Amino acid sequence: MEKFISKVNRIEGELRVPSDKSISHRSIILTSLADGKSEVRHFLKAGDTLTTLNCYRKLGIRIEESNQVISVYGKGLKGLKEPEDIIDMGNSGTTTRLTMGVLSGQSFFTVMTGDDSLKRRPMGRVAKPLIKMGAKIDGRNNCNNLPLSVRGGNLTGIEFFNEKSSAQVKSALLLAGLYADGKTTVIEPIISRDHTEKMLISMGANITTEIYDTEYRVSIKSVDRLEPIKVDVPADPSSAAFFVAAAVLVKNSHIKLKDVLVNPTRDGFFRKLKEMGADIEYINHRTEGGEMVADIIVKHSHLKGVKVVKEEVPSMVDEIPLLAIVATQAEGETVITGAQELRVKESDRIKAVVNNLRNLGVEVEELEDGMIIKGPQKIKGGTVDSYKDHRIAMGFAILGLIAEDGIKIKDADCVFISYPEFFKHLEYVSK
Repeated sequence: MEKFISKVNRIEGELRVPSDKSISHRSIILTSLADGKSEVRHFLKAGDTLTTLNCYRKLGIRIEESNQVISVYGKGLKGLKEPEDIIDMGNSGTTTRLTMGVLSGQSFFTVMTGDDSLKRRPMGRVAKPLIKMGAKIDGRNNCNNLPLSVRGGNLTGIEFFNEKSSAQVKSALLLAGLYADGKTTVIEPIISRDHTEKMLISMGANITTEIYDTEYRVSIKSVDRLEPIKVDVPADPSSAAFFVAAAVLVKNSHIKLKDVLVNPTRDGFFRKLKEMGADIEYINHRTEGGEMVADIIVKHSHLKGVKVVKEEVPSMVDEIPLLAIVATQAEGETVITGAQELRVKESDRIKAVVNNLRNLGVEVEELEDGMIIKGPQKIKGGTVDSYKDHRIAMGFAILGLIAEDGIKIKDADCVFISYPEFFKHLEYVSK
């Protein structure tokens, strides 16, 4: 599907964007391991999260929906069953990597595959430490690519340095640690998103966290059971980011985004925009289910260029392509470094952003681990390629709002992966 986005006069209104993708995934995966019925409200129904639902149903978990509440009938830590067929993980790296950790503690055999994009994404970063714990994992390219097979076994806890501060790697090892003899410890140079730790603590897991100046440590030991819980999933900051960016870029704009997750491991994009001069305010700040939530008020702003360094990347890794797009309208130079992780997402997001900006006539320099953008630059318009990556498609849709001749986006239907109603919501707030 091609989608044309034309220039608008302003962005205005009030919106609750879809619920957080990361927490939605974990609300199904972790509660499937609980003893008894858990309830999930405001679950995100999008391509990746529906993949998680389907996966755990195939692993024997009863999952029902009534009155917009998802009920997960957990069967305990050892209650999953061997699937009758290969499990298709679609495009979801989160489902795949976290489930590898779960399956490493089971006593049966499972094979996972995915779409063409997921088959290219690196799985060795999870497989290798799980193999050290005692899991039997095999797959393409020395366990680095799907399809992969997992046969769980008797696991032993390890200490692992999570060099890239990947939340998916950390979560997979913590889930495997639920089944391991001894203690499993993950050390990070920069704390990655910590939803798994928070949810496991609420379920009664034997987990401890320590934050030092130079590292973050989280340790887990096995338990006999996890308690069922009730989860109310807040709005996704990564989805909210597109409308924050739209209001900042389009003149005379003013928008309110409700119930947004503002966990400090996730709101780096908003903090960086404030540093650029954006008029962004958190109101009605509260804690819900152990997570920090707020409503966000955003107005059109004049921006200046900034630097993004490696230590800032984990808290805004999904929003960096959008930040680069916003930076085209900032006064001066924006330099993004330390973001090589973007090369192994649904697309090579560094190359995707650079190629598309150049196709639109924007001056940008590609770095191995980021890019340099000079601004402000006039956006005339043209055609961009989404590379079938939802965040690339949505990011350039936002740029289309200020492009003189609009922007046409190829394969725009990929937004279903995380935000099925994106274009409908964009039209709703565009005036």
